[in-house]
This record gives sequence, C-alpha cells and structure tokens, in this order.
Amino acid sequence: MSRLLLIAAAAALLVLPAFADNYVLRVATTMLMYSALALGWNFIGGFAGYPSFATAAVFGLGAYAGGVLQTRGVPMVLAWIMAGAVAALFAAALGRAILHLRGHYFAIASLVVAEVLREITNSATDLTGGGMGLNLPVLAMDVTNQARLFYYAMSCVAAAALATTALIDRNRLGFALRCIQQNEDAAISLGIDAPRYKVAALVLSAVFPGTCGGIYAAWVNYIDPIDVYDVLLSVKPIVMVLLGGVGTVLGPVYGAFLFLLMEELVWRNLLKFHAGLLGIIVVALVLFLPMGIRGIDWSGLRGAWRKHAGGAAR
Repeated sequence: MSRLLLIAAAAALLVLPAFADNYVLRVATTMLMYSALALGWNFIGGFAGYPSFATAAVFGLGAYAGGVLQTRGVPMVLAWIMAGAVAALFAAALGRAILHLRGHYFAIASLVVAEVLREITNSATDLTGGGMGLNLPVLAMDVTNQARLFYYAMSCVAAAALATTALIDRNRLGFALRCIQQNEDAAISLGIDAPRYKVAALVLSAVFPGTCGGIYAAWVNYIDPIDVYDVLLSVKPIVMVLLGGVGTVLGPVYGAFLFLLMEELVWRNLLKFHAGLLGIIVVALVLFLPMGIRGIDWSGLRGAWRKHAGGAAR
C-alpha cells in the first residue's frame, strides 16, 4: 500500500507544473527543499544520533559556491553540482575536526560553524560581495518556466536524498550508524569504525543541503550572508524530522509537509513569535512525541473517538 502511495505521489509531483500556478509551484518548491534539508539532517541526527546544527552552514556555503561560480561564467546546473561537492568536502574536513565531540559539545561546535562562515563571507568582499550580497545572472526565460525549472531541480535533489536514505537504511552504513546512536563505545568494541562512518554521515548531511543552497541562489537571484546562514535553517530541519519520525525513511518528508503547512497557515501571521514557536515545538516533540507522528497510536485514537461518539449519541 505504501509503495502505491509513493508511486501516486511521484506521479502527482511530475504533473503538478502542468496545472499549478506560480504561487503553488513556489510553495511546492519550498516543500521539496525542506524535504531535502530534513533528509540530509536525518543522516547525522537521525541515524547517528549526533545533534548537528550545521545545516545552515552547508546550505549557505553551497549558495555562495554556486552563486560565485555562476557569476564567473560556470553553467548553472554544473554550478549546482559543484556547490554540493564543495559542501561535501567541507563537511568531510569539519567532521574530522569536531566529530570526536559528543552531545551538547558537538551541538555547540556545529552551531558556531555557520557564524564563522558568515564572517568569512562578509570579509571576502571581492569574491562574495560581503554584506552587500551577491547578484546572480538572470535567466533568459519567463517567470512560469523559471518556476517549473526550479521546481524540477529541487524535485531531483529531494528524490536523490530520499533514494539515498532508503539505500542506507538497509545497508551496512545504516546498521553501523544505528549502533553508534545506541552506544558508540559498544559499537567501537564490536569493530565498527565509528570515526569513518560518522564522517560519511556528516558528508551525506551536507551534500543535499549544499546542492539546495546552490539552486536556491539561482532561484532568488540574490543572496546575502544574513539570509543563507540564518540559524533557522539549522533549526527547521530538526523540527521537521522530529515531526515525522527520527531515523526513518519517509518521516522527514512527512515532517517537511506538516511544517510547511504550519508555516503557510499559521506562522506567516505570527512573524514576531516564529522563533519562539519553533523552540516550543521542539521541546513539546521531544517530551511528548519522541517518535514523531509515526509514534501516535492512531487505532487507539479512533477507538476513543468511536467510544466518545457512541456515548454522545446515547
């Protein structure tokens, strides 16, 4: 049944641009980007259990890598691929530097990375435009075709992230990361090369957000350090994965959809309290729904509803 639902969802995503207006395409493109960010975080935070706040860092790095390459004449799609590669290489180096830390020490170290990259970007005025931002080349096509192009581009990244998650969930890397999550010292004693597997997870958590960053830069045509290194880009994927189910294959996608729904329907009217609401949701999810919506006993809820409805009828 779930396989049929996946096929139906994939078919709907493929034909959506033929019927949707530009607003719907923008929302759908954002949802796909959120899915890719959440799926990326799930490798290091869900499978390995390391609370990473580096998503904003690799997203911003990918945005500037792709943006600078495009301004230097590199073809757009190639710039996107290279943006993902730059983010992956950076994550490999970062992993060797900070993955010996655990728990809140690792979380703080990963959180600082975005601020360091933001300061470097602000200082490299000749390359990045500094605090004035970076303007990217405008595409020679109408608005509708641009919306379709970036929709399909984000679809490809989200699909690749989902396929990679499904593959890793069933192979040796996924098994090793889950062992590390349960008890890293015991995993090492069993012969699991924890440092190598953790670096692999961090690289996977960077390559998809980094590619999304490159696509995002071309999508909006202008980027600045405050926008692409925003700390909320690190917090939002965590909330999405907590909503959908940590360490699951489809949980981050469900969480991205629910998160975007809340963002469009509720938080747009509560901009001043947006960050505060995110914090409250994180605490509530950890305390009351540690397995996300997949941990809810839906059959029990249905039974309670029938019992309540029957009592009301009498």
